[in-house]
Amino acid sequence: MAPRILLCGDPLGRLNQLFKRVQSVSKSAGQFDALICVGQFFPDSPDVLDEFLDYVEGRAQVPIPTYFTGDYGVSAPKILSATSKKGENQGFKMDGLVVAHNLFWLRGSGKFTLHGLSVAYLSGRESSDGGQFGKYSEDDVDALRALADDSGVVDLFLTNEWPAGVTNRAAESDILADVSDSSCCDSNVSDLVKEIKPRYHIAGSMGVFYAREPYLNVDSSHVTRFLGLAQVGNKNKQKFLHALSPTPTSVMSPSELSAKPPNTTLCPYTLREGAAESKKRSNDDASDSQYWRYDVSKRQKNGSDGEKLCFKFVCSGSCPRGESCHFQHNAEAREQCRRGVCLDLIIKGKCEKGPECSYKHEFQDLSVQRKPRSENANRSRECWFCLSSPSVESHLIVSVGESFYCALAKGSLVDDHILIIPIEHLPNTLALSPEGESELSRYQNGLRSCYKSQGNDAVFFELVSKRVSHANLQVVPVPSSRARLLPDIFSLAAEKLGFKLVTKKFGDSSEGRKYLQKEYDAALGLFYVELPDGTVLSHTLEENEVFPAQFGREVLAGLLKIPDRADWRNCKISQEEEVKLVEEFKKQFQEFDPFQ
Repeated sequence: MAPRILLCGDPLGRLNQLFKRVQSVSKSAGQFDALICVGQFFPDSPDVLDEFLDYVEGRAQVPIPTYFTGDYGVSAPKILSATSKKGENQGFKMDGLVVAHNLFWLRGSGKFTLHGLSVAYLSGRESSDGGQFGKYSEDDVDALRALADDSGVVDLFLTNEWPAGVTNRAAESDILADVSDSSCCDSNVSDLVKEIKPRYHIAGSMGVFYAREPYLNVDSSHVTRFLGLAQVGNKNKQKFLHALSPTPTSVMSPSELSAKPPNTTLCPYTLREGAAESKKRSNDDASDSQYWRYDVSKRQKNGSDGEKLCFKFVCSGSCPRGESCHFQHNAEAREQCRRGVCLDLIIKGKCEKGPECSYKHEFQDLSVQRKPRSENANRSRECWFCLSSPSVESHLIVSVGESFYCALAKGSLVDDHILIIPIEHLPNTLALSPEGESELSRYQNGLRSCYKSQGNDAVFFELVSKRVSHANLQVVPVPSSRARLLPDIFSLAAEKLGFKLVTKKFGDSSEGRKYLQKEYDAALGLFYVELPDGTVLSHTLEENEVFPAQFGREVLAGLLKIPDRADWRNCKISQEEEVKLVEEFKKQFQEFDPFQ
């Protein structure tokens, strides 16, 4: 039986009126499985705040599982900040953070399954300021672009704002005056929906109801239906609640999925006038379409048209848009990316990751053939982790051995978050000489003993990738009382992101590392975690797989209930404070340091 879903436009905090209407519809049409709200969910004035807080704080019951994307309005930052810190919301929660019983916040962007339906969403609105809530980020958009490349059709795509150009090629008689102006729409949403190709696209924020005719998708057999919903309690009596009962794509036959109603139109987002309009914008506008982001010709002094780069072409060497792409397929930018130059430097002109970024931060001379990996002199001068590099922050070093050194992590997750780093410019710790492996084991055992003396256990993790030029094995202490939760929370987080971790249990760490060395394929990549009980979790990266670089840190931030420290940039402190932490750790580590 197909799931029964209710869709709602901007609630604006008027939850009494909304849920009264939901109960009325349910009484006449039968029970529904879920309610999905797009557009502003929180109040637009303090007048209805008390009513809204009754549901958030549990004095009134939300009658149906309710999901929302419009994380802005009165009291949104305060409520959502508290929601983010709840223990039940730690780790990766693409299917919604629990605000109250039956009330779920779809944060950022993501994809999850709801009663068999594949649901993708973009929370917040486009904005140039850096507010934590109510604004989507470039990373949120890029994550959805990656989802667009996944196999499988998205049943429902949720956004707060309408896509620019949605009325192109639509029947003029159906277009209300309020929706004919695209200035209130978002071109980023247009680009996303054109790539994701959902069966249904639902949006709010315009204040009117509009059901567009189905339209064809480029390079896809199924059609998309756009539905714009009005605000709850709007004065013009525009429809704000809509019932939908779509059969999940996963159980549809190819002929059912490709059925095209007689009123189907061409895709509204492929009109050249839309592309021409986008080119009128300033090339310096960093909020322009997310396919781009930086004019490499200005940096490298070649090319004269100043077009922005195609993000997908630079990353992968190909673009599904082909010749119809409106952005520059710059072969030199692609080659710089292949040679390990930081992607942010190429497309934005600067890198904000600091020492945690292991890519190159200077454009490479493309007239020079790439040197074999063993010739590391030039790399060492550019690398954040090479001791001979002028970029190395030597005040963070806590111990130096013959083949490795240990340093406090920049923007550490916790005070004793340590990196074990090869002195030689090596891309990973899985292809070491026997002597190197022996020294690494001594450092690992010393850190285990040090943490154990403080009631903690050591968790080691490393991302091995062709794009990581200098290895760093991260070590984070976790309370011994919580160590038993590690396998489950890592596995759950992986599943939320669409991959599985292979779990192997070993008697000691040396057996685990021998297993990892056998599993490691230099042509691909590997993420692995060494847990305190000898369990090894690993995931082999497929070719061109975009793996979240901070996955290990983010999972541990959830376990330790410090989600606000998942991003190292939120944890930066002064050099004086870093020196103090280093000195304190040196004292703790002194009796366990194998090189003291």
